[in-house]
Amino acid sequence: MRLGGAHQAVRRIWTVELRAQADGPRLVCPHCTAHPPLSAAASARSAALAHLACHARADALPRHLRICQCRERGCAWHPRHRGCAGPVLLTLTRDRSGRIWRLADACGACAAATSRTAAVPETVLAPERPAASPPPARRQLHNEARRVREMLTYLASALGCVTSPAARLLAVQCALRADAEGHARLAAGLLRGMRLYRRAEVWQELARDGWLELPTARAAVMRVRLLDDAILDQAPSRGARRRAAHWALQPAPLTVPSTAAPAERLTALVLAAHTGLSGISADMTVISRLCGHSCQQTGELLDRLAANGTLAAWQHQRDTDEVHWKPASHHQLPLPPASRPAL
Repeated sequence: MRLGGAHQAVRRIWTVELRAQADGPRLVCPHCTAHPPLSAAASARSAALAHLACHARADALPRHLRICQCRERGCAWHPRHRGCAGPVLLTLTRDRSGRIWRLADACGACAAATSRTAAVPETVLAPERPAASPPPARRQLHNEARRVREMLTYLASALGCVTSPAARLLAVQCALRADAEGHARLAAGLLRGMRLYRRAEVWQELARDGWLELPTARAAVMRVRLLDDAILDQAPSRGARRRAAHWALQPAPLTVPSTAAPAERLTALVLAAHTGLSGISADMTVISRLCGHSCQQTGELLDRLAANGTLAAWQHQRDTDEVHWKPASHHQLPLPPASRPAL
C-alpha cells in the first residue's frame, strides 16, 4: 500500500480570511460553506485561530505521516534556502495586513525561512486526554518537561534570532503563566530567583520583537500582556502550565548553581526538557536552535555545565550529530561510544 495516498486524503494546510462587511467582520474559510458574522465581543484574530484549530483537530494525522506542505508547493512561501530539514512542525503564518491566516505543516528549515511564521505547540491546538487516575510523580515530571520543550520550540520561531538567553527564559515563564486573555503576573520574588529583577532591558527585548507590551512595574508583582495570539487558549489547564513554569525554574535532574549565567541556565533547561524521552540525547542542531546559539557556542556552554557540576559528562557523536549527556546528580546508563571524548 502506498502511503502517498494518505497525504492526499488528509490535507494539512488550512487558510482563513477576515473580511470587513456592513454587518460586521466575517471569517471566510474555503473549507466551510457558512460564514456568519463574528459577535461583537469576539476577537477576530482569536476567532480565526480557534477556527483553524478545529480543522487541525478534525484532520489529525500521525506525526510520522506528516510532510512539509511548503516543500509540496515548491517552497514558494519563503526565499530560497538550503533545503528542507528538521522535524515537521505545525506552523502559523499571517500576511502583512493580518487579514489572512494559514495553519500548515512545515519542516523546521522552511518555518524558520518564512516571514511572520511561528511554530505552534501541539498542546495549544490538541487538548490532552484526561488521565483515568492521578499520574505518578515520574509521569508528572515528564508532562511538565514536554510542555516546556514544546514552548521552547515555539519560542525559537516566534522570537528574534538575536533574542538573549535571559529574554528567552523570561518568555517561557510569561507564556506558561498567561491566562486566556494573554495576561501574566510575575511576582518580584520569582524575578529575583531568576536574577532578572529590575532588568528592564530584558523586557524591552521582548517588546521590540512585538511579543508583549512593556509591563507596569509594581512593588510586589509585574503585570504584562502578551501580544502573541498563539499563546491564547492553550489546551492544558492553567494549573498544569503553572506547574511546568515552576519546573522550568529548577528543571530536575539538571539544576545549575544560582550564580550561573542565563545562557547556562537556558542550555540546562533545554537539556532537561529532552531528558528521559528516549534516553538522554538530542540533535546538536535542535539544542542550538532552542538556545538561540551556534553549534560551537552550544558546545562551549556544555563544557561550562560540566565544569560547574551540572553535567557529569557529555559527548557529541559527529556522524549522527547526536549529543549525549549524563546529569551529575542522576545515575543513567553509560554513554555510548562517541567520536570525541567527554569534556
